[in-house]
Amino acid sequence: MSSPDLEKELEAYFDRLWPICRSLTGEGVRQTLDILNELVPLTRYRVASGTKVFDWEVPDEWTIRDAYILAPDGRKVADFKVNNLHVLNYSIGVDKALSKAELARHVHTLPGQPDAIPYVTSYYSRKWGFCMSQNEWDALPEEGNYRAYIDADLVPGHLDYAEAVLPGETDREVLFSTYVCHPSMANNELSGPLVQAFLYRALAALPHRKYTYRFAFLPETIGTIAYLDRVGAELKEKLDAGYVLTCLGDAGAFTYKRSKQASCLADRAAEHILRFRAAKHHPYGKNEAPYRIVPFSVGGSDERQYCSPGFNLPVGSLMRTPYQQYPEYHTSLDNKGFLSFEHLAHSVRIFEAIVHAIELNEKPLSRVQHGEPQLGKRGLYPDSVHPDDAREQLHNLLHLLSFADGQHDLFDIALLRERCVLDFEKALRSCRAKDLI
Repeated sequence: MSSPDLEKELEAYFDRLWPICRSLTGEGVRQTLDILNELVPLTRYRVASGTKVFDWEVPDEWTIRDAYILAPDGRKVADFKVNNLHVLNYSIGVDKALSKAELARHVHTLPGQPDAIPYVTSYYSRKWGFCMSQNEWDALPEEGNYRAYIDADLVPGHLDYAEAVLPGETDREVLFSTYVCHPSMANNELSGPLVQAFLYRALAALPHRKYTYRFAFLPETIGTIAYLDRVGAELKEKLDAGYVLTCLGDAGAFTYKRSKQASCLADRAAEHILRFRAAKHHPYGKNEAPYRIVPFSVGGSDERQYCSPGFNLPVGSLMRTPYQQYPEYHTSLDNKGFLSFEHLAHSVRIFEAIVHAIELNEKPLSRVQHGEPQLGKRGLYPDSVHPDDAREQLHNLLHLLSFADGQHDLFDIALLRERCVLDFEKALRSCRAKDLI
């Protein structure tokens, strides 16, 4: 699929997912999984409220139907049906008359970003509240009676999540994980599930897969902890690499956050592809680095759970501009206008390249260990090495065979020649075809 076609498909699914009010639990998560199921054949799981998962407990299920503030002149402001960020996520219900001074204790704004509606949650503390722009709040009259109305339930129910597994030739696994629990935010919420869903489709179309690929769509933190409660022991046995997908649709350069292991297969593959492919295929301004590598830290997303001490799984996180480092983060400014579908499509392609590199990687062992193999009798020496591409391919082949000692893997070999591991695919296949490796 060409990039323009991919961009159009990403945008079409974005437009369907955007209006949904998601949270840790509830109908919004189920609706989101229903739509993603068109791209990924998901297996769904439910965990009842009150269930203990490690040190946590699954909360009650939240249902929100309507919310608004009725101003003294009869106008509706902070209207949930206009923007679902207007209600405190996980707010309990309320129907109450009060003054602006009393209301102020339940209204969240961002004085430093006066046009933005903040995203605020209260998952584990029962309270009610609204979110609105500072400018809208300041324009409301100081005198008169207000009515705060939130039609919401918080009662025992379920937490929903889903996964899909693409089997490979071995049971060694690669994990992709993203969250489906934020309301209408574009980069912070929808970029991860969209990239992951379209990545699934690309990998499902491969004729052969060495690895088994697991795709998890989870409510952040509690959903991932519940997921690990079910599959964590299996992942500890089988997982060779994993990635948390988030913030992949803005126009910034890539950032890769390493796993706690810092040099596992996930780290090596992501950093390698960023070095040799991200900048090459999507150049940035001359004063901007093409990518950044940052160490594991506790700020961030579900890599914290995968890398927690009892699991310490080989899971990093690939994103563009991280979390709080772009001002639109967790506000109404993180909208469709902020998203770049060109960059979103490029993010899909980068993950495809990472998978390609992981699939290709091995520790090759040449059948000729004493002296250089005679390439001519095997039809591997080109008739002419004058053209640049023929010379490059020959050098790659000779370099590969020189280090095909069973001790160096393909990432090691490629880096020694300052080339991308994908550049050695032709040489590797040629050697296999001639039973030389």
